[in-house]
Amino acid sequence: MKVYVMVAALLVATSATAQTAPSAREIATYDGLFLAAHEGDVAVIRQLVAAGAQVNARDPKGRTPIHVAAFASEDDALRALAEAGADMNALERSAYDVVTIAAVADDPDLMSLAITLGNDPGLTTSPYDGTALIAAAHLGHVEVVQRLIAAGAPLDHINNLHWTAVMEAVVLGDGGADHQAVLDALLDAGADRTLADRDGVTPLQHAQARGYAAMVERLETLD
Repeated sequence: MKVYVMVAALLVATSATAQTAPSAREIATYDGLFLAAHEGDVAVIRQLVAAGAQVNARDPKGRTPIHVAAFASEDDALRALAEAGADMNALERSAYDVVTIAAVADDPDLMSLAITLGNDPGLTTSPYDGTALIAAAHLGHVEVVQRLIAAGAPLDHINNLHWTAVMEAVVLGDGGADHQAVLDALLDAGADRTLADRDGVTPLQHAQARGYAAMVERLETLD
């Protein structure tokens, strides 16, 4: 029971501090590069940059134009901003980068583009000192997880909840096909299945407690 109470509390905390896309009210106040990034207007981005606009300016939530482009899934705008010298590893106020924004949105193409443009796939991000891989594992975003692994994202990063991507696939997953596939990808890549949470409970023990038989089988299988 203690495990489930802890997880429920953490789910509430996670939802309360999750990344936040610009609201309609915020977008209505945008101009310059922020508006052009949101609208994906590459021509205007280039004109504004040529006129001296600051590509790393911040809105009141600490977003730069690249974050705005990412939330709007505007690939061409992201590329134009990167070409203009935008800091591709910038974190907004809640410590999210473009790769993690795209990972959470299940937007693998935008995420891969951001990595190609210089966004480090292994940055420590979010209020939980996690990574894009941990976030994607939590959400069961299989292709995103596979691409992050291929890009060299750290497999065994431990966030400030003392959870790894393997742990989050189990503890915050639903035990279904997507989270099973995420777990398979992580284990096949060599992720450590034995790293326990701060109470000493392993991913296998969590899977057993939650009745996730398929995950239990995977976690019991020796390499």
